[in-house]
Amino acid sequence: MLFQFACLAGALPLTRAAETVLGVYIFSRHGDRTAKSTPPTNLTDLGFQEVFTSGTWFRDQYVASNAATPIAGIEPNLVKLGQITASAPLDNVLQSSAIGFLSGLYPPVGPTLGSNVLRNGTVIQAPLNGFQLIPVEIVTSGTGSEDSTWLQGASGCAGAETSSDEYYFTPDYNDLLNSTMDFYQSLLPMINKTFSPNAASYKNAYTIFDLLNVASTHNSTSTFNSILLTPSTFLQLRTLADHHELSLAYNASSPIRAVAGSVLAAQVLQAFNTTLTAPHSAPKLNIQFGAYAAFTSFFGLAGLLPLSPSFSGLADYASTLTFELVTNASTDPFPAASDVAVRFLWHNGTTSNASAPAAYPLFGQNATVLPWADFAAGMARFAIGDQAAWCIACGNTTGVCAASAAGGSSGSNSTGMGADGSGTSGAAGAGGGMSNAVAGVVGAMVTLAVILAVEGLIVLVGGLRLISKKRLAQQPAVGAGQGVKA
Repeated sequence: MLFQFACLAGALPLTRAAETVLGVYIFSRHGDRTAKSTPPTNLTDLGFQEVFTSGTWFRDQYVASNAATPIAGIEPNLVKLGQITASAPLDNVLQSSAIGFLSGLYPPVGPTLGSNVLRNGTVIQAPLNGFQLIPVEIVTSGTGSEDSTWLQGASGCAGAETSSDEYYFTPDYNDLLNSTMDFYQSLLPMINKTFSPNAASYKNAYTIFDLLNVASTHNSTSTFNSILLTPSTFLQLRTLADHHELSLAYNASSPIRAVAGSVLAAQVLQAFNTTLTAPHSAPKLNIQFGAYAAFTSFFGLAGLLPLSPSFSGLADYASTLTFELVTNASTDPFPAASDVAVRFLWHNGTTSNASAPAAYPLFGQNATVLPWADFAAGMARFAIGDQAAWCIACGNTTGVCAASAAGGSSGSNSTGMGADGSGTSGAAGAGGGMSNAVAGVVGAMVTLAVILAVEGLIVLVGGLRLISKKRLAQQPAVGAGQGVKA
């Protein structure tokens, strides 16, 4: 093993040894948008700027010819579509955010690179100064997700929905509902065009915060009584919304509540496992746009909540989780799994040179870089990686889960993930007969046969999937009906 691991108490800046980045997986939230309670919801110009800025930073970090830590073998200028994969549901905000991010990641290349010569000698220049067209795979079942006022990332998973609903019967919820009633009623002069007096309560903590957060950024003083929204009032709104959403997305005694984070863990494992087993054909850069509930769920499952207040609050617009697959060994031939490690990085809000991601230790460890075997084992403890495992964990027995229920898969805690991230486990494999890959994304570039096989799980982590197209042909669906809470 060539890696030496440093210990730490919190986050570390991006310091590198003589290391090579083999692959990167990015999970991002969308940019600034209009309020969920006033549909249709749209990405704002500010939001476009946020995701474009983040995409530019990731280009400078991993893609450009002079990148700080370039991904080995990635094309720095003219994008090679086989090296990158991205997805977003058919949704105004998330699709637009993905396009904005990608336009920063691979910007227009100008008239020289952005042209080709026809057989007759005619030179054709690409429009928009060589704008690069990068397909964003479409998830049809996530349509209109940003127009919904409440989109729990675990929707469709019966066990997760039941677990989240249990929060509304806890002393914590009832105490806050009663103790904050006067506070929320005092907001009515600012929200009465959208919320009735009965709806102005902690029950709607997130959507009330969301409305006023948008108003404080975009509304003029003539249409918004900003005098009432003092800094202390806004802080209380945000704090209550943070607590409300964390309580719905994660509970240590009920892991199924965080199913969105479990599926995200499986997606990362499967992407990197493909890189290790098929390094010459696997995508080098995976980009996924998803819901803030998946962030929160993953933070809880991965033991990150105690490390920083940012892990227990709502992920800001354009926030990113980044996983780096790295090695200190020679890359020719491609290194063995024993010479590979993973670094986790988190940034709350728009990433830029002035505010870059920081590395944090996963699973209660001290090291920010974990050997692949340790990383895979840690993720596999809570990853849900195939249909049979999802059905068992969620307690679903109808629809796509009918076959799994009839098959009588053994072991209710089966995850469908091997300790090496291969997507195989004894219980899940015996019960569902699934392949060793997590369910794939439905996209415009995928054949109809693959679409029929994988459409079920697409929205498990907020309607977004990111995965090698070659792997798709080998993958079944994993659950259905997951909503997006973005």
